Amino acid sequence: MNLTDRKKENSKLKSSNDSTRSIIMIGSLFFIFGFVTWLNSVLIPYLKIACELSNFESYLVAFAFYIAYLVMAIPSAWVLKMTGFKKGMSVGLVVMALGALTFIPAALTRTYYLFLIGLFIQGTGLAVLQTAANPYITILGPIESAAKRMSIMGVCNKVAGGLAPIVLGAIALSNTDELVANLESMNSLERVNELNQLAARVIIPYLIMTGILVALAILIFYSSLPEVDTDKNDKSVEKYDSSKKSIMQFPHLLLGTLAMFFYIGVEVIAGDTVISYGLSLGFEPKIAKFFTTYTLVAMIVGYFIGIITIPKYLSQQKALIISAILGVIFSIGSFLFDGFTSVLLIALLGLANALVFPAIWPLALDGLGRFTKLGSSLLIMALAGGAILPLLYGYLADLLDAQMAYLILIPCYLYILFFAVKGYKIRTT
Repeated sequence: MNLTDRKKENSKLKSSNDSTRSIIMIGSLFFIFGFVTWLNSVLIPYLKIACELSNFESYLVAFAFYIAYLVMAIPSAWVLKMTGFKKGMSVGLVVMALGALTFIPAALTRTYYLFLIGLFIQGTGLAVLQTAANPYITILGPIESAAKRMSIMGVCNKVAGGLAPIVLGAIALSNTDELVANLESMNSLERVNELNQLAARVIIPYLIMTGILVALAILIFYSSLPEVDTDKNDKSVEKYDSSKKSIMQFPHLLLGTLAMFFYIGVEVIAGDTVISYGLSLGFEPKIAKFFTTYTLVAMIVGYFIGIITIPKYLSQQKALIISAILGVIFSIGSFLFDGFTSVLLIALLGLANALVFPAIWPLALDGLGRFTKLGSSLLIMALAGGAILPLLYGYLADLLDAQMAYLILIPCYLYILFFAVKGYKIRTT
């Protein structure tokens, strides 16, 4: 091997090592996404007790969190335009830290609206972070294997999602059944003291979370992560992007945004309703509490399938088609069967959902060039589906029943199938 070949080989090795380090670092961010997001499953019952809320009021936890994606996604694109992807991720982490810090005065005063403000701020930070991190991992390598890299990120996300309720639940929900039973027999002063002590349980966890988020923000800011400039078009996107003046000239992005809206809605429905559904079928709480874990395990299995098969054996577009078909089959099966089989089919939606996000993202952003940041922000806005569609499911559950309400899933998966077959190919010339 001559000197020139050796230099080329060393350059390739260095590039590969840099890419691996970048993926590991972005993976830590996706771990944070999952951990913070799935804490909501504990905060809902916890705050219902601590702040003496109705069911409707307690579900404002999810609404306040997810609606931030809709409200703050476009401002997030502006932030990224000013800072770039790497610094933008640091900004998102700092904003999340501020949201976590808001929990301290909220807990000290046991003020529910302060908790909601903290959740909205955290959602805002995540909007910035996801608007940067998702396209970053998409661009950090060949577009054909983007879904594979996103699947790796999904594993990080869902492992954190499985840990989050266990960690916070062990602290915040410890002995709450006994506390609730005793509250009725307490006088007003004793009741207030007990609830104040319950509210204070989250102070130390959220102080720790604040410190971790700030430390990670500093680490990202001073890291060697390469900056990606999507304002400069490469050869692969020139034929689509060179003459474009508006984001509205990318119909495949707009169709993909709607697909993302439906996807996030069905993912949240599958994860957040399955325990309540199991309880409505007569399962005991000690059994039903594991049903969401089944969904997360199914998603992790799906992610590993994506890591192994994409793009070597399966294109991300075909993976999306298969996922949508499975979603339709499992949704129909959930109300054709009864008992544990029905619950298991809802949990298996995790398998159907796993590769949807990783596949929609690169297909929707393909060819956007300098519009990538704005396109990313539109896809992040679509995460508001997690705030809206579960509410519609709840309305149908009251109107019909918890099992028949899952009919809402079918048109969502059918639209995702349309995007996978045709929608992603619709381009203007």
